Amino acid sequence: GMDFNAYANGHWMDTTAIPADRSSWGLDPELVELNTQRMADLIKGVSQRPDSGNADAAKVAAYFNAYMDEAGIEARSIAPLSAQLAAIDALRSKHDLARALGATLRADVDPMNATNYQTENLFGMWMSQGLEDPSHYLPYLLQGGLGMPERDYYLSDSPKMVTLREQYVAHIATMFDLAGFPNAKARAKAVFELERRLAQAHASREDSEDVQKANNVWQRADFARKARGMDWTAYFDGAQLGKQNAFVVWHQGAIKGEAAQVNATALAVWKDYLRFHLINHSANELPKRFVDAHFAFYEKALKGTPEMQVRWKRAVEATSTALPDAVGQLYSAKYFNAEAKARAQAMVANIVTAFSHRIDKLDWMAPETKVQAQAKLKTLYVGVGYPESWRDYASLKVSATDAVGNAQRAELYEYERAIAKLGKPVDRKEWCMSPQTVNAVNMPLQNALNFPAAILQPPYFDPAAPDAINYGAIGAVIGHEISHSFDDQGAQFDAEGRLRNWWTPADLKHFQASSAALAAQFSAYKPYPDLAVNGQQTLSENIADLAGLTVAFDAYHEAQQGKPAGVSQGYTDDQQFFIAFAQSWRSKRREEAERQQIKTDGHAPAQYRVATVRNLDAWYSLFDVKPGDALYLEPSKRVRVW
Repeated sequence: GMDFNAYANGHWMDTTAIPADRSSWGLDPELVELNTQRMADLIKGVSQRPDSGNADAAKVAAYFNAYMDEAGIEARSIAPLSAQLAAIDALRSKHDLARALGATLRADVDPMNATNYQTENLFGMWMSQGLEDPSHYLPYLLQGGLGMPERDYYLSDSPKMVTLREQYVAHIATMFDLAGFPNAKARAKAVFELERRLAQAHASREDSEDVQKANNVWQRADFARKARGMDWTAYFDGAQLGKQNAFVVWHQGAIKGEAAQVNATALAVWKDYLRFHLINHSANELPKRFVDAHFAFYEKALKGTPEMQVRWKRAVEATSTALPDAVGQLYSAKYFNAEAKARAQAMVANIVTAFSHRIDKLDWMAPETKVQAQAKLKTLYVGVGYPESWRDYASLKVSATDAVGNAQRAELYEYERAIAKLGKPVDRKEWCMSPQTVNAVNMPLQNALNFPAAILQPPYFDPAAPDAINYGAIGAVIGHEISHSFDDQGAQFDAEGRLRNWWTPADLKHFQASSAALAAQFSAYKPYPDLAVNGQQTLSENIADLAGLTVAFDAYHEAQQGKPAGVSQGYTDDQQFFIAFAQSWRSKRREEAERQQIKTDGHAPAQYRVATVRNLDAWYSLFDVKPGDALYLEPSKRVRVW
């Protein structure tokens, strides 16, 4: 009752050090490490079978080998960027600039969390069904253009942020120096000041999460009128979107402010901005001096990571990111069998049923609201293990001697794949995660879930383990993702993924009051004297944690069908459920990385997610938690969202 995270994970925390090449360590990074070795073995296997007839596997091997060709990369220096640098040199007008900026647009926004992403391109984009039009794809445009994680890094008066800004300016100058550009310091300062002005136009993290503020459909003609300063016809032509009429503008203020800077800032500064971001974005495929400089700022300064990962691990990650489905087919065929998939699907079905029962029993929800909530559950698509159809990489050229080109062509392939969806039927079963990803996701617009094969393994999920442990670990994750359909964000979407209020006024008021209480609970957590958790920023994840844990506990009991409770290693089955939940969050994070997480991420630090248990009545009796214990909450203060 004093610290349930320390109770469940204390020995692990006392005896575990964060590896020198990591900014954090825990269950997820442990599984990532395991999967990295597995993928390396798979890639090595296909490299030894070049004539297997599997074209995608051959591209996987070529991509990996090009990344590992350090001697060739050193010999080519920055020559792979020469044509693009020459194109930047050739820009003569703001019309040319707008077209060049459009050509940098990529499908680089993470649809899992569009409010927490980093893109060095002027704007970010992802393709999805319309907020109010679930039958058609629309391109979503979001704020971008920054080389640091988000606006506060440019605007905050915090001494830590001031220091990071100084280090970032030095990093820009280093990149110019390494590429052979004169007057590096002055040019770096000008590029930073441009980014600072872009950041001033950016929406805050909390405003970014408000989907109602994001629901802005602009027609092509609106851009010239609402966001003056840029030649939008040239921009969209450069982005291959010249024939697209409608866009969802997620950040109206940022689009306006950033477009204004296109006009207000000198062309020479914009050209240096493009040069720096081209080099910076390609740094990990360039010679070692660029790799080292990129690591020194983005990993060491921003996250506190002391050492760089060995190259083969970085090569595996790059290959998996560039060819997710090609690697995913190899991974799922080897490491996710039919038995594991069937057991996981059964757990999902049980937890969906338990959520349905919970909705039926809610005494505060009106019958008409319950009908809408049940409709969401009935139409929910749950993908387990791997997608039902795989991406076709036939059009993607991969060379075993062109690491930079491979990365750029892979990004362009994903972008062109995204814009090719325009005018086609919406595929609600499309995955946004690869099978080798240690994570899970709820996509409210699709009313769909993905549970990749990589998370459906011990210790999250073990077909040989007792139900209590599986339901406490992976069951809570499954419940968490289902619950995202009913958190403060997901609850705004109906069964078709349409942004629509399906709540009665009284029900919505009750839900919002419970949500506010949970936000206040998390805002009281203060890991550092000068920094507290933002309960509003983390609200969606906190609601999903609480509802997911609650429904997983219900589902576990329903699955037992009256079986007598057992005891193992001195703990009852119910106690093991909660311990397994806590142990699934075991984690250590360097201070710099944790500070960045608190400022930019929608997830609270792991130790506070474990503390979710304090809102469940059953936990108190199971662990004899009493008034006076640090985590104790009076029954009236325990938050019950669902």
